[in-house]
Amino acid sequence: MHGTRLADGVSRAVPEPIAPMPIRPLSALTALLHVYIALRLVPALAVLTPAWPLALVALAVSAFTIPLPFLSRRDGASPGTALKWIGLISMGWFSSMFVLTLVRDAALGLTWLAGVAGGVQVQWAALKPWSALAVLAMATATSAIGFLNARRTASVKRVEVPIRGLPQALEGFTIAQLSDIHVGPTIRNTYIQRIVDAVNRLGADAIAITGDLVDGTVAELREHIAPLAGLRARHGTFVVTGNHEYYAGAHAWIDELRRLGLKVLLNEHVVLQTRNVRGAQTDEELFESALVLAGVTDFTAGHFDAAHASDPHLALYDAPPLVHTRVLLAHQPRSAPVAAAAGYQLQLSGHTHGGQFFPWNLFVPMQQPFTAGLHRLHDMWIYVSRGTGYWGPPKRFGAPSEITLLTLVPARD
Repeated sequence: MHGTRLADGVSRAVPEPIAPMPIRPLSALTALLHVYIALRLVPALAVLTPAWPLALVALAVSAFTIPLPFLSRRDGASPGTALKWIGLISMGWFSSMFVLTLVRDAALGLTWLAGVAGGVQVQWAALKPWSALAVLAMATATSAIGFLNARRTASVKRVEVPIRGLPQALEGFTIAQLSDIHVGPTIRNTYIQRIVDAVNRLGADAIAITGDLVDGTVAELREHIAPLAGLRARHGTFVVTGNHEYYAGAHAWIDELRRLGLKVLLNEHVVLQTRNVRGAQTDEELFESALVLAGVTDFTAGHFDAAHASDPHLALYDAPPLVHTRVLLAHQPRSAPVAAAAGYQLQLSGHTHGGQFFPWNLFVPMQQPFTAGLHRLHDMWIYVSRGTGYWGPPKRFGAPSEITLLTLVPARD
């Protein structure tokens, strides 16, 4: 723990970045899973092709390099950038290899049962080697396609959000949303600059960054996050913390983002006035033309710092009651039930990556109420971005990255 002094002169303890997870147990587990894949596939491939040793070499490289991106100076080693790249690419490939090997084994087992029950003669001599080759080919192909999808600049996804009772002054108000960029070993300043250029071309009224911006400390990533200072919108750029900010040292990152000119919202709000004050005829007209943009800390932030416990109600403290249009930035979709009860019309979230690549999209609903896209919860809309970058493996398959341009429109009901 270390101390920091708040604006009111009160000192309190600030948590240090979370220590890296234990590498050795995870390395041992992934090594054993690689052995399982090799035992299930390599003998079958040896029957089919003399090039089978290449599969064994690829599995060995994968098992060795996957832990490398997660080593740190605290572990007494810090691999070079090239090895981190190889390790993260291997992670994506291994993930698909493991899942497809399980699917192959399940399919072979069902085929055997069907053969026994139905008296069907199964051509095992052809089925086993060709199915093993299919696993290798599909895992490699999806990893290659996923790499290209992940490394391209996210495309713009345009979404209209119908708001009941939307004031005329707010019709067409636009918010450009970025989420889950994960600046780190493979996402650097040139990648960020491309995103900044794409967002600035949209001419949005406001820009929202809904958490998980970084995967590393300020000292490691300061130069790579710097292009975000160039984001331009009429009302500015607003940021909320995600869980990865707390892994990396949230307090230092909050200070750094503010230094760059970004507005970090920690269970607080701002009132964005869309009409010139001098042009308003009455106070009611002035307030109705405004929008409350609130932001909460990550859903789990209270586990890292009790003072950062996420609170959508607190974020509205002292908000003008006559400003009826209220938008919340909350990293995790599971903030939505409390946000809806607090009276927001729209919540913008991320966190899920849309699953990033198959089959992880199937597991997201186990933790989050929404995976991606626009959803309705009681009287509130929630939009969940698939993310603008990626975490870990540079791989996106079936869940494309996005820069979202949300436009507020009046509800037609």
